[in-house]
Amino acid sequence: MAVAERLGYRPNATALALAHRRTDAVGVVTNFLGEEPNLYFLELFSGVIQGATAAGLTTAVFTLKDWRDAPSRIPALCDGRVDGLILLAPRLPDDGAKWSPKHTPMVSVHAEQPVYGVVNIESDNEIGAYEMVRHLLEIGHRRILHVGGPAQYSGATRRVDGYLRAYAEAGVAPPKGHVVRAPLTVEGGREAMQHWLQVHSGRQLPEAVFGGNDAIAFGCIEALRMRGVRVPEDVSVVGYDNSWMARSVQMATVHQPLHEMGRHAVEVLVQRIDARNRGDAETAPSPVVLPTEIVLGKTLASPRRARLTIA
Repeated sequence: MAVAERLGYRPNATALALAHRRTDAVGVVTNFLGEEPNLYFLELFSGVIQGATAAGLTTAVFTLKDWRDAPSRIPALCDGRVDGLILLAPRLPDDGAKWSPKHTPMVSVHAEQPVYGVVNIESDNEIGAYEMVRHLLEIGHRRILHVGGPAQYSGATRRVDGYLRAYAEAGVAPPKGHVVRAPLTVEGGREAMQHWLQVHSGRQLPEAVFGGNDAIAFGCIEALRMRGVRVPEDVSVVGYDNSWMARSVQMATVHQPLHEMGRHAVEVLVQRIDARNRGDAETAPSPVVLPTEIVLGKTLASPRRARLTIA
């Protein structure tokens, strides 16, 4: 020990990992599109960091240009550098049964489809949208415009399903043309709202706008205010996610526990890593579904009595 101290010897982390059969590191795999800050991923990632810190783990971030690269990229990441992987909102080309590494436990958050051998953590998108639209209908709104996310996103489609189910159970027919799609960004929401207002010029304004996420809702607010429409005095606007941006301005939205989902993903992954190291038999993964709740805020009000038309 004295010689080791005199020579400045330090243990080799790679050698220790081989000896202990674990690196005490987990990887996060995702992809980021566009230049606009993605608060959805930031909320999830902050939960992952908190969970990893509590478990005494380090975290490595691996980014993909496209999820279609996953069949070649993910097996390459499972070369012993991390004990397990967390896939954030993966949109894989298939279920991964043929290429998913069996020796590295994985957990996903909001996977577009079930992934072979992977526990998925999600919230109930349909229920969240249903409860928000049901509340809007209960306080008197009838013309509710839903600016939802892209049709190829299963979560966005389930939110449309929730929107339609709330109308169906209320015995009210949704207005024709009141479901549109947009990218999950502020710019996407703004452009979709501007286009809708232009197409429906001279017709009645919606009484409320339900954004597919908070970013879309903010874009809709911008577009409405550019046309002189007040929020919520003239039109109510609500979002989905309850991101930091929504909380900072007290926007009405649907809260899904993104931070908790990221933290829980680490906890489930650690359990699966420990089970693998003990040699436990593999069990069929069951999805973990966390609840949502509506958040009432300053962008929501009862519908005004006088109906407004689009200038």
